[in-house]
Amino acid sequence: MEEESDSRKINNSFLRDHNYATEADIISTVEFNSTGELLATGDKGGRVVVFQREQESKNQPHRRGEYNVYSTFQSHEPEFDYLKSLEIEEKINKIRWLPQQNAAYFLLSTNDKTVKLWKISERDKRPEGYNLKDEDGRIRDPATITTLRVPVVRPMDLMVEATPRRVFSNAHTYHINSISVNSDYETFMSTDDLRINLWNLEITNRSFNIVDIKPANMEELTEVITAAEFHPHQCNTFVYSSSKGSIRLCDMRASALCDNHSKFFEEPEDPSNRSFFSEIISSISDVKFSHSGRYLMTRDYLTVKVWDLNMESQPLETYQVHDYLRSKLCSLYENDCIFDKFECVWNGSDSVIMTGSYNNFFRMFDRNTKRDVTLEASRENSKPRAILKPRKVCVGGKRRKDEISVDSLDFSKKILHTAWHPYENIIAVAATNNLYIFQDKVN
Repeated sequence: MEEESDSRKINNSFLRDHNYATEADIISTVEFNSTGELLATGDKGGRVVVFQREQESKNQPHRRGEYNVYSTFQSHEPEFDYLKSLEIEEKINKIRWLPQQNAAYFLLSTNDKTVKLWKISERDKRPEGYNLKDEDGRIRDPATITTLRVPVVRPMDLMVEATPRRVFSNAHTYHINSISVNSDYETFMSTDDLRINLWNLEITNRSFNIVDIKPANMEELTEVITAAEFHPHQCNTFVYSSSKGSIRLCDMRASALCDNHSKFFEEPEDPSNRSFFSEIISSISDVKFSHSGRYLMTRDYLTVKVWDLNMESQPLETYQVHDYLRSKLCSLYENDCIFDKFECVWNGSDSVIMTGSYNNFFRMFDRNTKRDVTLEASRENSKPRAILKPRKVCVGGKRRKDEISVDSLDFSKKILHTAWHPYENIIAVAATNNLYIFQDKVN
């Protein structure tokens, strides 16, 4: 698995540039489906764009792996809560795919308040020859019908349709930050700042509150929920992370309301590193189970940590993402970057982890060899099939030719959202309004 963290082996096979220019076009979530054949992105304008992988052809074997637009649809619209005089923005916070059961694909998408279940299906035939209506759909006068026709099905150009099958609404007082599909494929959970709700995929008018950390007096509020996820194999187990840097593992068999956790993961703070920003940078922005279900990965502002579910006292591994920013925390606080929520992902075999940084950099850490690499996703250095060169950040002293100074990093260019193909070394990286797709170099 060394190839995955060796940047020389990774080439930029293709780049999706939407030539976006507005705030609405900024990508806010990226997700592969369970086979990796489809890749969905959501943006701040409430749109979902689904890419489909090209099938391999004998004439162009290198095209295998290219992703092209399969379907685009408006998932959410801006709304207004008249009771609270609040605008509900259309931004897609998360997308989660359901496993494919038939020819159609299903995905869940959510904005701050409403989760929707979408069906994406293909149509390449249409019925013709109705008796009671014209070809354009108008109802015919029964008195004018003198003969009966047998309707026929005719081929037509392939059409991909996206239709909303369920709308799960009115269950969250606060903003939804994550959704997770259970391994029983019957239920999913939606999480906001203070509560986690459990839904059945077939029932939209009722959900069950399984975690509620809202205090009786809101002035006593000390932490909020930042992310939550179901265990990949055990349908009764889930975790949620908090703004205080702790992770709680809960078992739904214990009680209906899982306010009492089964396991509690938290690393004691080093007193020598204590500062004004300690609490902010310890807030966990993402939590992910490994595919095996044995490990947990968490991302805070400066580090990625890997936890063994059997060891609560301390993380198994800690990786420094951009430790050179520790001296810049004051200016990052002033420009609000310190509150950025970076995501993290596992590769298919749980041996390499990836997360984003600033200046369109993203980091990969090989858990076996302990090697790490910094790569850049940008239009300047990413021509199709160009091999990515590793980047280095110079903290002080003399800067080498191929290094970039920490003072010249662009904090407006940040990679918050990434995804890794479930089986292959193909990654999707969202850099503001561009989607980059990289793959292992094909010899």
